[in-house]
Amino acid sequence: MRGFTLSSRSNKEFLYHILEQVIQAGATTITIADTVGFNLPTEFGKLIADIKANTPGIDNAIISTHCHNDLGLATANTLAGAYAGARQLQVTINGIGERAGNASLEEVVMALNCRRELLDGMYTGINTRHISMTSKMVQEYSGLHVQPHKAIVGANAFAHESGIHQDGMLKYKGTYEIISPSDIGLTHVNDSGIVLGKLSGRHAVRSMLVELGYEISDNEFEEFFKRYKEVAQKKKRVTDEDIKALLSDEVFKPKVIWSLVDVQATCGTLGLSTATIKLITLNGEEKIGCSVGKGPVDAAYKAIDQVVQIPTVLGEYSMTSEGVDAIAMTRVVITGDVSKKEHALTGQHINNRAFSGSGASTDVLVSSVRAYMSALNKMSNFIGDLRSGNEAPESMSIQTTNE
Repeated sequence: MRGFTLSSRSNKEFLYHILEQVIQAGATTITIADTVGFNLPTEFGKLIADIKANTPGIDNAIISTHCHNDLGLATANTLAGAYAGARQLQVTINGIGERAGNASLEEVVMALNCRRELLDGMYTGINTRHISMTSKMVQEYSGLHVQPHKAIVGANAFAHESGIHQDGMLKYKGTYEIISPSDIGLTHVNDSGIVLGKLSGRHAVRSMLVELGYEISDNEFEEFFKRYKEVAQKKKRVTDEDIKALLSDEVFKPKVIWSLVDVQATCGTLGLSTATIKLITLNGEEKIGCSVGKGPVDAAYKAIDQVVQIPTVLGEYSMTSEGVDAIAMTRVVITGDVSKKEHALTGQHINNRAFSGSGASTDVLVSSVRAYMSALNKMSNFIGDLRSGNEAPESMSIQTTNE
């Protein structure tokens, strides 16, 4: 497929002429981009319709849309373009992208799915039951979490708090739910009444994972279940948030190049904070590092740096916890230290690209160390990908068809 891209703000007569020429030259996909999210849906839809009506040879090419969300209209513009004749829609999961983001895959797909009668019967062929899981996976890998009121995949998307809404839901769920949670692979957690604890078995835990929207392989589940049992022994009840934190730490993790074996720290008012760390390499070699720091976490991170020898800068550090005995969820963002241009072990050049990592544990220090190790493993994997020449695609497209 040979493509060509033009901005929606181009002069129309010039646009028709250029499109005619590139189609004659062999372009089979024409992308019309609202690059700064400036158009209103009526404008963008009319632009696509005008292109179809005034561009010689346009029937030999597919019109594609690429809409940004600067005015919060990316999804609306994308749907307007589809209605006017576009048959390829460029979107991103969770709407992530430059500035305010791009058109959201889950919003566009579910709008097409729900309102097909008004959109000429267009459909995508996407299995919508994977949307919830995919959204969660992208959040964990990218470190970009969606706001609670995000359409389709936000935490509040299917939550009903007001009395009149709850009454309506109890009588008939369709009153206030235009989409069933199961349509995107999500079920209401309270439907089963399961409460997890230290005596819960594999079946109950797996059922809860399914209700929370997670589908993982048998091997991943066994690894997760080991961590679950460790946590359940320390708590009376394992909450939904605990489950999500454990999944983030155990399942959604990069290829492990450095593994944490042990960490020990001392801190307080009587002396310097010190930390000792034991890591194991990909080939099974154990390495130990010791350091002092401004606190136990700082000391542990410096001890890790001693061992791993990747020049990094800690850009962000945050931790959330629901209570004294809850699992602490730590997230960090690191970048390559631009003052040190090469990886100490591989000699590979490092830029200031950011890598996020998350970790979970009932111990705050362990949670912090796991998050840092996760980010370092991502950076190490990225360095390996650069060496092999692998690149990830920047966005994805939806190919729409008619019944």
